[in-house]
Amino acid sequence: MASDPRAPRAKAPAADATLRVLAHLAAQRGPVPAARIARDLELPRSTTYDLLAVLVARGFALHLPEERQYALGPAAHEVSAGYLRHAPLARVGRRAVERMVDAVGESGHLAVLHGRDVLYLVEERARRRPSLVSDIDVRIPAHLTATGRAMLAVLPAAQVRALYPAAGSFVSRTDAPTPRTPGELRRALAAVRREGIAWEIGEVTPGFRSVAAAIRDPAGWPSAAVALTWEDGTLGPEQEAEAEAAVRREARAVAAALGGTS
Repeated sequence: MASDPRAPRAKAPAADATLRVLAHLAAQRGPVPAARIARDLELPRSTTYDLLAVLVARGFALHLPEERQYALGPAAHEVSAGYLRHAPLARVGRRAVERMVDAVGESGHLAVLHGRDVLYLVEERARRRPSLVSDIDVRIPAHLTATGRAMLAVLPAAQVRALYPAAGSFVSRTDAPTPRTPGELRRALAAVRREGIAWEIGEVTPGFRSVAAAIRDPAGWPSAAVALTWEDGTLGPEQEAEAEAAVRREARAVAAALGGTS
């Protein structure tokens, strides 16, 4: 993507170039090499490397040394979530969560990915159901949650490796089986990609389970995920199938409303 000659001349060229690099990373389907960024933005390679070094130091970009590529970092997700809290996603997502709760009779929520955490933007508790830990603005490690795994499964493998490089990247909340190594996470995410949905059973709160589906933006990135949560034994097999169908349906509806896919 070359520079637009019609664009107004920036009064702060370094800031302008930095923002262009950040926007370019955000528009890609996966990590890209610095040489491609320099070429697409018509920037000197030395300048591109300097800008990327600053973005990496501040957490806005991730350097993947094995691939010699760069991707968005957790700080970029922080900025995007601040936007999402005030943008159509939260409004459209709330309607979708309400429809899921009405259809199934269990509690629902919508979350976005923040580095290795999920952040809950919408939470709707069903009538006569207990409160959940997935309240608005709560953060939970993404690899433990159905919403987190649904979104991680959409990310490029290199970006997942950068987020979870070693066993020390993982934490547990309960005694339930959960990914504890990069290899276990890769296998869990492969299952999510095959099924198109993610399940979580007792990994966040003992005695509860969730099913989630990712919402992709127009570029194919996971912008959010919707989920339903219920106590073990509350739903039979047919009702669980209805819950699965509901999250798939509403993920598609939100994505369509925002111009993306699910």
